[in-house]
Amino acid sequence: MSENKEKGTGAFRLPVTGGPAESKMPTKTRVPSTMAGGKLPPQASELEEVVLGALMLEKDALTNVIDILRPESFYKEPHKLVYKAIRDLFNDAEPVDLMTVTNRLRKNGDLEKAGGPLYISKLTSKTSNAANVEFHARIISEQSIKRELIQVASKIQTEAYDETRDVFQLLDDTERSLFEVTNSNIRKSVADMRSVMGQAIAELEAKKHLKDGLTGVPSGLTQLDRVTAGWQPSDLVIIAARPAMGKTAFVLTVLRNAAVDFEKPAAIFSLEMSNVQLVNRLISAEAELESEKLKKGMLQDFEWEQLVERTNRLTNAPIFIDDTPALSILELRAKCRRLKAQHDIQIIIIDYLQLMSGDAKSASGGNREQEISSISRALKGLAKELNVPVIALSQLSRAVETRGGDKRPQLSDLRESGAIEQDADMVMFLYRPEYYGITQDEAGNPTSGTGEVIIAKHRNGALDTVPLRFIGKYTKFEDLDMGGFQNMTRIPDGTATFDSENNVMTIQSKANDPSSLGTPPTPDYIPPEEENGANPPF
Repeated sequence: MSENKEKGTGAFRLPVTGGPAESKMPTKTRVPSTMAGGKLPPQASELEEVVLGALMLEKDALTNVIDILRPESFYKEPHKLVYKAIRDLFNDAEPVDLMTVTNRLRKNGDLEKAGGPLYISKLTSKTSNAANVEFHARIISEQSIKRELIQVASKIQTEAYDETRDVFQLLDDTERSLFEVTNSNIRKSVADMRSVMGQAIAELEAKKHLKDGLTGVPSGLTQLDRVTAGWQPSDLVIIAARPAMGKTAFVLTVLRNAAVDFEKPAAIFSLEMSNVQLVNRLISAEAELESEKLKKGMLQDFEWEQLVERTNRLTNAPIFIDDTPALSILELRAKCRRLKAQHDIQIIIIDYLQLMSGDAKSASGGNREQEISSISRALKGLAKELNVPVIALSQLSRAVETRGGDKRPQLSDLRESGAIEQDADMVMFLYRPEYYGITQDEAGNPTSGTGEVIIAKHRNGALDTVPLRFIGKYTKFEDLDMGGFQNMTRIPDGTATFDSENNVMTIQSKANDPSSLGTPPTPDYIPPEEENGANPPF
């Protein structure tokens, strides 16, 4: 096979013609189909021979190229078979040399397809050492990537001419194909300690200038940000709760605060609600208009004015909403990559995880738990790839409802897969006691209009429970002390009542109490209107 001289780059051999009949045939009929248009696919056949020979000569050469080359990286079919045999030997912890490769090819039934023992022996004569094997392997990989791109482009061109093909589905398929080319060929190299240490010191120097201690995307909820220092880049955050606990209201609050108050571009993928429904919720929270009124369109003139005035900042906020139902992980990844490139999004929110679908392989080859596991792993990979926090909502199992006591959720309640807990950097539970008819907490404080964020897993920080105020009619969360409930107990010897529905605190007067003579105590509570609607300082 190798004794026949090949023309051009050595990839194809023009057949030798003989006889008058053959000599009269048009030249183009004798050219192989892959040479149509006078162009050969990108390839480096001679380097393929050099690399394969080096792998059979040097026992350590394979460790330098095994993460660079795949059998599909080779252009010639015999070379693919030889490299596959070499990889099989490596996986079986067997020595790699001329004899073992030949025997493995014979065992696989591929010896003749690979050119026979003579051709394989001649591969080792192509090189004397493996000094440059890694450099040569990268050239082979680059040529392989070019061939894959040509195949993708050819397929796109063919399908673009198909009148029955949906153009938007074609766009998604194109992005998915390009991502697969990248994902299967590009691997991140191992970093040495010196370079990583330099990067860590540079980040620490940048952080020392931060006055509020926020190193990630702020949630806008003061006490939560104190615990988390903001949503951290590359983190997968799972926020789980039972239905009607306020999961969507919470992430919309986070989304609004990040995009409006801190001008961080944010994307939300809603698999449960339409984009108009989400925007109506945002309008309700921003303009402080009851969601029921917005749903029914029962707004008076002054409320319309209030809506227009208060939603100006919301209208211009860098928020991107996608309400594609049954979104697959491949589609999500493609859309997020595009949003990152075009708008530099800083946070991604998914509502919610159990409504997503995995790739075709995970969906057809296993049960739903395995599919959810593959989705959670892919979400963590997406967070690392784009270096942004990914917040995914998740349902809890019904085990919470059957449990006695205060029914606080636990990590074991995560629905459908323990892999969610494993892959997440942070797991938070939303809990509202009044949902279960609990009117007072352990200290005797009323629970009406309050909620908790229970941080049950925090890979890079402390576990804590953060109290929040929940305003049901506006479907939003805010800091608890903005409503004053948290500070009622700080007023010495006083009694107070708090109406969470109307945001009113009533403090009993102590003017007639002799013990109150002198300097009156100063309550910690400051009504929101006196702070001009601003959040308390961090």
